Amino acid sequence: MLADRRTGIIVCCGSGGVGKTTTSAALALRAAEQGRNVVVLTIDPARRLAQSMGIEALDNTPRPVTGVVPSSGGEAGRLDAMMLDMKRTFDEVVESQASPEKAQQILANPFYIALSSSFAGTQEYMAMEKLGQIHRDAKKTGTYDLIVVDTPPSRSALDFLDAPERLSSFLDGRFVRLMMAPARGPAKLMTAGFSLITNSLTKILGAQFLKDLQTFVTALDTVFGGFRQRAQQTYSLLQADGTAFLVVAAPEPDALREAAYFVERLSEDGMPLAGLIVNRASPAPESKLAAEEALAGARRLQGDGSGSVAAALLRLHADQVRLVERERELRDRFATAHPQVPTAVVPALPGDVHDLDGLRQIGDLLADSASAG
Repeated sequence: MLADRRTGIIVCCGSGGVGKTTTSAALALRAAEQGRNVVVLTIDPARRLAQSMGIEALDNTPRPVTGVVPSSGGEAGRLDAMMLDMKRTFDEVVESQASPEKAQQILANPFYIALSSSFAGTQEYMAMEKLGQIHRDAKKTGTYDLIVVDTPPSRSALDFLDAPERLSSFLDGRFVRLMMAPARGPAKLMTAGFSLITNSLTKILGAQFLKDLQTFVTALDTVFGGFRQRAQQTYSLLQADGTAFLVVAAPEPDALREAAYFVERLSEDGMPLAGLIVNRASPAPESKLAAEEALAGARRLQGDGSGSVAAALLRLHADQVRLVERERELRDRFATAHPQVPTAVVPALPGDVHDLDGLRQIGDLLADSASAG
């Protein structure tokens, strides 16, 4: 998938705490070291990606990652990393769509400040916008031939798929249309009925509050109509052949249930699903001794009062064997329910990934598992 130059976007999604950020960074690094020009965009508020890549801090601007080396004697590509700054991206939309004077008026509006900073769903809207921006710029300049997207945790990871529809529903809602009526035109709209409504709202909310709200809603229509169109274009881009979705999960019941939700939702929306990555799987013991045999040996040693250390080791071995078997059963159950989804299994590492060497190791394990599958 990484070597296929037709793949232009990889989206990693899954529940929280399953290693999406590390997986995204490992894929991006491996692709860059195979000669591709890559940018990895994280929407996760955690800072692990920057630390893993040796960058002090990530922001809304792609930052170069040093230490990328060519693999297999070829020529290395380029790797940049960035973290979505929700408010900065929103500000950029305003500044690009409005005159300097109008933009300043919108940026200072209290409703805009609240929406761009913390309103539910804004992060997903801006993720669509930033992905679209990067893709359009890359297409014009040829800067990148692969974009890797690390999504927010849990089911909100797929909320950006709903961004165009949710934004359209908001802009087309009755209350929004009511607030825009005075600005949209003919004086005949200012009927007695409308005046009665606005007078009532003024008494309840206050004149300045209502004025700020009307200014903001009018700006939404005049400035962000283009965003709605671009968000729909990005949605279509996610459905295109050059996009690949990877669902990342841990070998745990809850995480695999979430993974099943992602797989089903992506299928419903016609999104190209490349496969499932089961991350941090428990490694199988080197010994082939069955769990029951290990426990029987531990009981014998404990019974005659000798070999207490050996008995403890045998019990640990039995626990590990059973854990590996339980995880395999969970994966088999998922595979039975979703036979069309290719699966790669990445074993857990002894410690956290905190540098490029660790990311390379993850990339190697992913490649080995994919080849074995």
